[in-house]
Amino acid sequence: MGCLRALMLLLLVVGLPLSAQQEDGAKAWLDRMAWSLRNLNYQISFVLLYPNGDFEPYTWRHALVNGKEMEHLSLLNGPGREIVRVADQVSYFEPNVPPYSLSSNVINGPIPAELFREPSSLAQGYDFVMVGTSRVSGRLAQQLRIVSKDKSRYGYNLWLDKQTALILRLDMLNMQGEPLEQIQVTSMEVNEEPDDYFSRIETEKMPQQIALSSTRSQEADWQFGWLPAGMTEVRRGVHRLPLTGQWVDYMMLSDGMVDVSVYLQKIDSGPAENGWLQQGSNTLLSLQVGQMEVTVVGKLPPQTASSIAKSINIAASTHD
Repeated sequence: MGCLRALMLLLLVVGLPLSAQQEDGAKAWLDRMAWSLRNLNYQISFVLLYPNGDFEPYTWRHALVNGKEMEHLSLLNGPGREIVRVADQVSYFEPNVPPYSLSSNVINGPIPAELFREPSSLAQGYDFVMVGTSRVSGRLAQQLRIVSKDKSRYGYNLWLDKQTALILRLDMLNMQGEPLEQIQVTSMEVNEEPDDYFSRIETEKMPQQIALSSTRSQEADWQFGWLPAGMTEVRRGVHRLPLTGQWVDYMMLSDGMVDVSVYLQKIDSGPAENGWLQQGSNTLLSLQVGQMEVTVVGKLPPQTASSIAKSINIAASTHD
């Protein structure tokens, strides 16, 4: 009976389409990665590389201390930037800015938070494909490919450590498959005990937590007629520009891998300047829609930014 059951299970697996087997295998690796990133004590050094040769080196620490997650991300070049997370409070220490804290269970860094927190949430916008095994930073690695379902966004190649499933490398690729950005791990330590750094953190002396404004526009009612698959609104607000005094409506969109900011403001006189700029993976596009100027900023192709802007439906005018 045991042999028969095993044979039936084997037939079921073999009978699955190859793409389904690959996707199931890739999702299993992503789930394992998410568990490791939340539960292991590690210190990782990595470099964020840009096509023009610029780079940013980081140190990333994580630990479980008395059942509580603690995390530290440090930018090592220039004046530096330090981010410390204790459970669901993230504190930022930046040059020329008073320290502050926000309520969050993730650090906003170069690696997309949803990728290592809730990778299953990315399935609405992306397909996952197993590629093969290679070596990265001297360690055996499993390579995965992350592909936009509707071909509207950039793709990714991801390498995970075979032993721990921690990230070793993440490449962002343009529509032609050429690299736009690369995160490359240069060293990794996984230990039984938390790093000594966390024992020096005095949580009671962390900066005061501030609340993000949730002000909504009372006069502007604007919706998107089209968004890339899996991309949704995560924040909306309004604020007055300091130089002109104009009200600007704002919305943040996200698919878990990339965040996109959209700004909407009334045109006072004359036509707006339509056009776009691209630097590496970042696109800034400005487009006139009716009597409004729409600006889209994010790591996505200019054509997709234009499609988002053109799809906006404006039911009422913004603040005067």
